[in-house]
Amino acid sequence: MLKNPLPVSVRFLASSAAVAALGVVAGCSKPAPGAEFNDPYEKPNRAVHEVNVTLDQAIFGGGDVPTRRYLPRPVAKGLSNAAYNLSMPSAVLNNILQFNGEGATRDTFRFVLNTTFGLAGFFDPAGAIGLHAEDANFGETLHVWGVPEGAFIVLPLAGPTTERDLAGAVVDVFIDPLGLVFDGKDYVAVEAVKIAGQVGDRQVYSEMIESILYESADSYAQMRLSYLQYRRNQIGIEEEDVIDPYEEFYAP
Repeated sequence: MLKNPLPVSVRFLASSAAVAALGVVAGCSKPAPGAEFNDPYEKPNRAVHEVNVTLDQAIFGGGDVPTRRYLPRPVAKGLSNAAYNLSMPSAVLNNILQFNGEGATRDTFRFVLNTTFGLAGFFDPAGAIGLHAEDANFGETLHVWGVPEGAFIVLPLAGPTTERDLAGAVVDVFIDPLGLVFDGKDYVAVEAVKIAGQVGDRQVYSEMIESILYESADSYAQMRLSYLQYRRNQIGIEEEDVIDPYEEFYAP
């Protein structure tokens, strides 16, 4: 994916249009009365989920197929760290949009420290000294601005999301500060690290992922519950009597 050649003003208008259009969709999608989840697309979602699980098993193993580990764990963790580090400039911008100056400052220092002393983010010296990230993306920004969660969606390859988070992901592509700094081969390298980081994540968190996909009586229902709990926890929505299956992976 090369740098977007459109001028910044055009990209800003495009992202604004995406927010307006997808925000309206999210606002219109409300859970049916008495429904535990806002999942009006459950039938197609389940079909996409089955394809995603089949592909995951074919590539990474799991269930009745032996798990495949393509990278030594330190390398997988390093790639995961590097990809996460590349998300920090976008997090800084979204913290600013959320009027979270402390979070923006924290993520700026974290990005500078890990990029310089952590070998482009492969290592995490910031985390070692207690400087943890203030995660932020445009889906969270929309939440802060009052846009409702919308319906649950499962995307091919990308997996679970919601209408609001899908809108946020679209906008994040346009406003990512790295897209303004890098172009050509440099931007291809940035995208390659992000993709490698996803492979690293799959390997680092394989036990959790495989327990959801291959050890659940209904992997779709478990995946939906896990994702929504994780995402709501991430943006600060507390739910009583809920166990967050991702807690150990993002706790400081």
